[in-house]
Amino acid sequence: MPPSGSLGHAPTRGQGSNGSFFSYEDLAQATNGFSRANMLGEGGFGCVYKGILPGGQEVAVKQLKIGGGQGEREFRAEVEIITRIHHRHLVTLVGYCISETQRLLVYEFVPNGTLEHHLHGKGRPLLDWSLRMKIAVGSARGLAYLHEDCHPKIIHRDIKSSNILLDSNFEAQVADFGLAKLASDAHTHVTTRVMGTFGYLAPEYASSGKLTDKSDVYSFGVVLLELITGRKPVDTSQPLGEESLVEWSRPLINQALETQNLDLMADPLLNEYSKDEMLRMLRSAAACVRHSANKRPKMAQIVRALESDSDSRPGFSGLHDSPFASDDYDSTQYSTDLRRFRKMALGTSQEYGSEYSGATSDYGVNPSVSSGEYQ
Repeated sequence: MPPSGSLGHAPTRGQGSNGSFFSYEDLAQATNGFSRANMLGEGGFGCVYKGILPGGQEVAVKQLKIGGGQGEREFRAEVEIITRIHHRHLVTLVGYCISETQRLLVYEFVPNGTLEHHLHGKGRPLLDWSLRMKIAVGSARGLAYLHEDCHPKIIHRDIKSSNILLDSNFEAQVADFGLAKLASDAHTHVTTRVMGTFGYLAPEYASSGKLTDKSDVYSFGVVLLELITGRKPVDTSQPLGEESLVEWSRPLINQALETQNLDLMADPLLNEYSKDEMLRMLRSAAACVRHSANKRPKMAQIVRALESDSDSRPGFSGLHDSPFASDDYDSTQYSTDLRRFRKMALGTSQEYGSEYSGATSDYGVNPSVSSGEYQ
């Protein structure tokens, strides 16, 4: 990648240390003129198209909307982040294009789409338990790498099932780094511009703009709950107070762990599952969505907890204790904060639906939005 100051210049095509520079014409040809037939998804900041390079390599081409400066900021952020990272559970950048007003990113094509589609899409085959566990471990490893092996650490800021892609072997790859921040910029950072997706936002981030790596941990906990239950993060068809997956789950998790009746939480479509694995994932999810950020575990702890029985390992004694202590959680306050954020983000007092049709994530249907000046 060139220095950030040179991103405004249109390079000729060539091989750089972190991928290729492509001309706009190259990518137009690869995607059949960015035809709708090639479109994989449409997001708040752009569209993603399937393409085939001259050598036959399949790619996903992300064409960013450059309007009001947000698209340019996302492009710079994503290029800066993605060229720093190399991990089997993170999407791989093939190259990018800067041409006049066009900003495009070229990724390796991931053939099995998003986790969101496999869990919530219409007419999809059932995602069995062994694949769900595999996806949970893989995506946890990718996120742990961002938090603990990158220096400075990287906070993704938009972890959700539509940003977890699945390859031909259903190995998970975390995608979409347009909202990501380096910890040198974000460490205990408080911002008035809250970015993210409804249903996945950590309470302290939604209510005050305080951003840390524990915000990602909370969002990952919501993804684990999706894998366990098969429910969407927000579903307004559910009764009042149960629209939020986290809110619905809280009393049931405690009951399931106390009674060992895991069917209380398990996706009713699952014919069978490993009780030990379900317990590990349920305990991990409970720890991740604790209301207090400082009581949530690190992602490396979650990886180890998912991979094996970690109760006996040093440093894990607190992971499975009292998932939702009564003094740790204010359900009414969180619900109020979330509703206030929704209204300000959408510019309306109306509640959003579970199939919100506005700006979406690049690969799925859940919107990534900015709250504007939210405090």
